[in-house]
Amino acid sequence: MPGKTITEKILSAKSAQDVSAGDLVVCPVDCALGTDGSTPMALDYFEAMGGRRVFDPRRIVFALDHYAPAPNRTTAQLHQRMRDFAALHGIALWDVGEGIGHQLIVESGRAAPGGLVVGADSHAVTYGALNCFGTGIGSSDLAAILMCGEIWLRVPESIRVTLTGQLPDGVYAKDVALALAKELGADGATYQALEFGGPALPTLHLDDRLVLSNLSVEMGAKNGIFSNAGLPACDSSVEADTDARYSREVVIALDRLAPQVALPHQVDRVVSIGEAVGTPVHMVYLGTCTGGRVRDFHQARDVLRSGGGVARGVHLVITPASRTVLETLTRDGTLADFIAMGAVVLTPGCGSCCGTCGAIPGDGVNVISTANRNFKGRMGNSNAAIYLASPASCAAAAVRGAISDPREMES
Repeated sequence: MPGKTITEKILSAKSAQDVSAGDLVVCPVDCALGTDGSTPMALDYFEAMGGRRVFDPRRIVFALDHYAPAPNRTTAQLHQRMRDFAALHGIALWDVGEGIGHQLIVESGRAAPGGLVVGADSHAVTYGALNCFGTGIGSSDLAAILMCGEIWLRVPESIRVTLTGQLPDGVYAKDVALALAKELGADGATYQALEFGGPALPTLHLDDRLVLSNLSVEMGAKNGIFSNAGLPACDSSVEADTDARYSREVVIALDRLAPQVALPHQVDRVVSIGEAVGTPVHMVYLGTCTGGRVRDFHQARDVLRSGGGVARGVHLVITPASRTVLETLTRDGTLADFIAMGAVVLTPGCGSCCGTCGAIPGDGVNVISTANRNFKGRMGNSNAAIYLASPASCAAAAVRGAISDPREMES
């Protein structure tokens, strides 16, 4: 018998069966997240299926993050419905201003090595950075979990992503993720697990791993999971067997990478930044579950300082991923730096990323963003164009009013 991948081991343990890729399993979940973009429909399903009580409210959490603050009366009513349901059933709820549910799952410790954590949002794959199986689910799946605490899954095959070398100055995890998207394509990992490993892992901060796991779904992956190598030892950590079977292997040499940019309107339409230099930029967006953490803002601030601030005519918008991030940026002076440079600061949450609230770009506007998606209309206007890059590359564009190489201005 061949050995097992990390994903096969976790789903074997959770289902109490010896399973391999292709098998169907039913597993109890350790935690399930519902957002204001998915929970209202889940509550409709819950009621339609005759739901009366929540199976285990301790394993459920709601987040009001996609429409924060509520942009209209209808959304405000949906928020109140979620608050009422949570209060009735004893479910924890992160209200408007607490931040993005995915970030809060990580901050609160609800995702841990060896766990199974799902979210009714595709970017729940983020949790795989913590050596747990994290995946997105639909509203009907969330309703079923509310009722029985379990989910069915087909065990995915795994693609081994081997990371070697070390990130050079001016190159960041977002650049690695975009390079991988270019290599695999938008559907190159459909219903497969991306299993990240290799000698570079000890050099990667947890925040770097979160970015790579987060972007996994943009390649079609069911989950993007990391070995625990380089993170604090944990009794529940899961590692792949040396003879585990993979559908393919992709090797990314970190030390050979340059900054990357995803061009409109596809995440896998990726070029080295030199091929995009000079493209005019009108709006720079720093935030989201991909690029809204403290280190992201520090990287962007450092480039802005070195470059002399924001160019005339550039609209700089920042959205911390959580209240904790906002408080840290306030204490260390970073927020004051951004405000002094003319940045617009939005409520912690998803902000402008999905175009449901926040700053919406105008017609003909080129946006460069730390987000994870750039399809047409993603930020609320199909007549705008979205480029994706690292926080440092976004900041470099803010300095010059055009896409620029951050390595030219980092101190």
